[in-house]
Amino acid sequence: MFTMSPGRRHRLAAACLALLAAVLLILNVGLGIHYNKLTDSHLTLDDTERISKELINLQDTYKTAVETMKDARKQLDSEMSRQTQTNWELEHQTKRSNDYKSQMEKITKEIEAMRTRLSMLSDGCKHCPAGWILMNSVCYYFPLKSNEFKTWKESRDFCQLQGGDLIIIDSQDEEVLNYLMNHQDSNPKSPKAFWIGLSDVQEDGTWKWWDGTVLTEGYWNDGEPNDVSNEDCAALYPKANFFKSWNDVRCDTQMKWICEKAPKSMS
Repeated sequence: MFTMSPGRRHRLAAACLALLAAVLLILNVGLGIHYNKLTDSHLTLDDTERISKELINLQDTYKTAVETMKDARKQLDSEMSRQTQTNWELEHQTKRSNDYKSQMEKITKEIEAMRTRLSMLSDGCKHCPAGWILMNSVCYYFPLKSNEFKTWKESRDFCQLQGGDLIIIDSQDEEVLNYLMNHQDSNPKSPKAFWIGLSDVQEDGTWKWWDGTVLTEGYWNDGEPNDVSNEDCAALYPKANFFKSWNDVRCDTQMKWICEKAPKSMS
């Protein structure tokens, strides 16, 4: 700068001073604007106290709301627990009620069966020997409680010694079948089949009753008689479908039987 001419140095200095003045002006304006903003946003002491109080009140309200919510949650949990207990008790009572209903139905059926049996026994005592039951004006013997099992011929011999013979089913004698079904139990040793007075011993394939009458209508199970291993005697299997209650069986098989005979005078 010292090598410059005096006029040029004066102009450069004036330019620098003008630039510095401009910078100071800009700084002054900026500081004024910033100060005004600070003044506008400045809060008084009263405002600060008021806001502090409101904040404290909001905090207290929040705490109260939280506590209320906790209490409500506890009450809800308690109610849910009581509701669960109530549901369990309702389920238990419903089960008991259903059990009682089933027992009542079972007892009612047993009472009806006992009434029918009592009537049969009462009439049987008048017209049939002890241990025999009167149904459809015929005396029947069912060895349900006996532990004896007999072949077809042994069963016939037993019935004949009692003055009767194996049962002849020449009609839809469903009462006999119903009696057997009502007196069956779940014991595996309980009889599952009973000899009847039907066989094809004399002529294979020609089924006859013991009195020589040829069978006209049978109530065979599906696929029966199939004559597997010389099955020449017929047995009754108690089942709901009377029309499929017969099977052919080997005559030397040991099983239960049904006897029948005419009653004493019915007058």
